[in-house]
Amino acid sequence: RNGDGRAVLRSSMRELLYSEAMHYLGIPTSRAASLVVSDDDVWRDQFYNGNIKKERGAIVLCLAKSWFCMGSLEILAHSGKLDLQRRLLDFIIQEHFPSIAMNDSIRYLEFFSTIVSETANLIALWMSVGFAHGVCNTDNFSLLSITIDYGPFGFMDSYDPNFVPNTSDDEGRYKIGNQANVGLFNLSKLLQALNPLLDPRQKKLASQILEGYGKCYYTRFTELFKTKLGLPGENENDNYLIAFLLKVSLLC
Repeated sequence: RNGDGRAVLRSSMRELLYSEAMHYLGIPTSRAASLVVSDDDVWRDQFYNGNIKKERGAIVLCLAKSWFCMGSLEILAHSGKLDLQRRLLDFIIQEHFPSIAMNDSIRYLEFFSTIVSETANLIALWMSVGFAHGVCNTDNFSLLSITIDYGPFGFMDSYDPNFVPNTSDDEGRYKIGNQANVGLFNLSKLLQALNPLLDPRQKKLASQILEGYGKCYYTRFTELFKTKLGLPGENENDNYLIAFLLKVSLLC
């Protein structure tokens, strides 16, 4: 894509500040340990209007428990490297999913089930603070369900489900109101990658687990917004109230 792979100071500062903000908002995220300004000049068209300017480059040192993402497994499956994929999966499970027994024949199914529920939880948390990631592809969706790769992200100033922070996303694929759907798409790609390692019964169960993603997301989304509104217990009108208030916010 003719990119130079460099980051400029302004985007690096945004990643440092907002990844820390996300952490203190209680949202799983990578964190910035340091920021180093480079002596190199970087040329950027900040607003994509043909006005190219020289900017200072910078490097952010980001930390996370793991940088493995859904795409890490997807690319191995696509390449037919199933032995390597199995070794990587076992390593990830052993290192980061202690509740899953390594000698369990359904460990990959349990792994997928955990990823589905935790991905739904993460996106619901994003929505609860008006955070739009901007580039929700499988390479940017962590297998540990943490927020990684702060690129063209943004926070809504006012409620707008069509809010798009990525100026290159002309079709609005990654608009904030579509994040849950993109999460489902990415999980379906993950399931495709895992399918060669599952037996027929496990494949069927995995498909059922994926079908439950929507309910899992909606339940968590509702819980978070009920907490914001101070709504205790269960009431059949809670969902209506949340939807009504969001609609009012849109009209305002």
